[in-house]
Order: sequence, then structure tokens, then C-alpha cells
Amino acid sequence: MNVLRAFTSAQHCHAIHKRKGQVRIHMKVGIIGNYGHNNNGDEAILAGLLHQLTVQEGIKKENIVVFSNDPANTKERHGTVSHPLLYKEGSTLKSGLKTIRESRKVMKHLDLVIIGGGGLLMDMYKRDAPLYSVLGLTAKRAGCRVAIHGVGAGPIRTKTGAFFINRLLRAASSVAVRDEKSRRLLQQIGAPGGIRVIYDPAFSVPVNTVHETSSAVQRVGVTAVPYFSTRYWPQADAGRYAAYLDGMAASLDELIDKKGVEITFFSTKYPEDVEVTKDIARRMQRQNDVHIQDANLSPQDIARQAAGLDLVIGTRLHSLILSVNAETPVIGIAYHQKVKDFMEEINQQDYTADVEDLTQILPAFEKAEQDWARLQADVRAVSGALKEQAAEGMNLLRLKGRD
Repeated sequence: MNVLRAFTSAQHCHAIHKRKGQVRIHMKVGIIGNYGHNNNGDEAILAGLLHQLTVQEGIKKENIVVFSNDPANTKERHGTVSHPLLYKEGSTLKSGLKTIRESRKVMKHLDLVIIGGGGLLMDMYKRDAPLYSVLGLTAKRAGCRVAIHGVGAGPIRTKTGAFFINRLLRAASSVAVRDEKSRRLLQQIGAPGGIRVIYDPAFSVPVNTVHETSSAVQRVGVTAVPYFSTRYWPQADAGRYAAYLDGMAASLDELIDKKGVEITFFSTKYPEDVEVTKDIARRMQRQNDVHIQDANLSPQDIARQAAGLDLVIGTRLHSLILSVNAETPVIGIAYHQKVKDFMEEINQQDYTADVEDLTQILPAFEKAEQDWARLQADVRAVSGALKEQAAEGMNLLRLKGRD
């Protein structure tokens, strides 16, 4: 179903202007997601969505509202109107009631609410499934159309999580996930049919500089996630975190010693990922030979950083996505199924290392060296195709009849 076109018969009245054969429909759009946490992977999704809506669809930015964990942060970074994603009032019940009440005040003035991007359909974090389901249902009851757009699904391990996610899916007029495995998982928990697969909206982040073909792998970027860290992980394990740090440190030392590469750490989640890169560097024998980029980089900055490197060894999914967006080859560190899924989706599974066996980094690197000219050409072609397909995902939200 073409969601935007459906708004011509929606409850709200739209001002339609015909001018020189064109039709413009003035819409007000809300975007819900895990924004405002200084996770630049999520901010890349939002930047891509905003680019699609404003540049491709011609919706005015002032008519877009983002529901954010930190509205001031979102307004400053993206220049949009922003309201709280969640109101905290002491107890879960009071917080939920206020969130519904305050969100509905905003949503009753909107036409479309997009629950957009990121791994939102999961129950690993216990707030996510109830929160996004309640917000989606609130939007529908406020008279909005609801579109789930470019999200990831899983893990879904509890009956409670499956219940809330199914309620949300059934409230939506359009459901699009970012990979085939997400679609299959949602079907397994009883989701309604008609789920589409589109590419991550972050592939629509504008990139002004792309990777230049090089003759050898010399400049290597690394991103790290605080895997089982007591400062970050939902179920921390100090022993597994220490083993992860040791494995990363040993593998990067090996790359420097055997391959003579230059290592630059950069981060997509600030400041947590900066701290873990410092933890890794402290365990390296060659710590004086690495550079740590400790700034809070924007999505465009991350893509620019990646473009200036030969190869990115990425743990965070969106460090891989933004690197491929910049046409830079990647090695994925699979700390989560979504990383494996992405590497398979782009047919780069041979350049993947499991987070529990980081000795796989060197063989993946050596394969990249052996295939270097072909690998760069493949990534360039994949990048172009993914950008086109991410833009085509807007067809689910586009008005037909627009010239």
C-alpha cells in the first residue's frame, strides 16, 4: 500500500495545490526511533530519513517532528522540531501514562508517523518492545497513519516482547524491514503478511567524499563496541569483556607487526565506544602506533573518516554501513547477528570475524589483500546499488502523481 497516497483520504484535511501540472500535498510527519543518545549509527538512520523526506519527497523540515531521547540534542544536530520519546515520572505506570498523554497531543496534529530504522523490534532491552508498540498505537488512535520503515528485528525471546511487537505490526499500514532475516523472524512470531524488505535509510546519508582506489591496504580504521562491558551491556560479564579486549589488542598488534598498517580508532557511539577503544589500546604492545579519534563524529563525519581509509574493521553495524556508503571495503566483527546478516547481504561474508574468535581478523585481512583490486571494485558497485535501493524504499511512502 502506498502510504503517502493514502493520506488523500485520511482523517486530516490536506491543502493540495496544483501548479504547472504538479501536485503538492502538505503533510506533517513524525519520526520515532532511538535518537538523541549520541549513537551516530542511529543518527545516521535519522539523517538518511530526513534527506529522503525533504530532498526526495519535498516535505518541509519544519513539518517534521522527531520523538527523541534528547530533544535538544536532536534539534541542534538535525534542525527539526523534537519532542521526548519517553517521559519519566518515577514509576513505569506513571511514565507510560504521561508518555501516551503528551505524545498524543503532538500526534493529533500529524498525518504520518514513521517508526524508522535501527534494531527497534526486539526485547533484548526490556523497554523497547512496549515503548515502540505503545507509541505506534497512540499514533494510530490519534488519527495518524503508521509506517514501520527500515527497521531490524531480533532478538525476540519472550512472549511479552512478541505480543507488543505483533500489536505494533498490526497497527501499521506499511511494514518494511532492513533484511530478509528480520522478515522471517517476524513471520515466525505470527506477524501479518505484506512485510517488505528495503535497505537501511543510512545509505541515503549524503556523502561528498568517497574512497579512492589504492594499490595496497595501509590505512586501517577500527570501531569497537563495549561487548559485555559493565558500563554498557544489558547483562554485563567482566570476564568476557576482558577476553574481548585482549583478543582485539592481540589481533591489531599482529596487523601492525606483520602488515605494517596504520591503525585509527573512531567511534559511532559517544562516549562509550571511545572508552572501549582506549581500553583496547592500553592492552596493545603497539599502543604508541595507533591514533584514537575521540570526537563525537556526525554520520557525515564518519563517512568522511571512512573515505580517507583503505579498509575499516567495524564492529558497530553503522560503522560498516557508513563505510560502504563511502565505498570503503570493510571487515565485519560479528558481535551481533545483524552484523553477519549485513555482511551476507552485501556478499562479503568471507571478510567477517566472529567476536568470540578474533584470531579470524588476520585471515580476513589477508584475503582482502589478495583480492584487493576486485574487492574495491565490488564494494564500489555494492555501494551504488544500496544507495539506489535505499532511495527506492521511499516508494512505500511516496505520492503517485508527483512529477
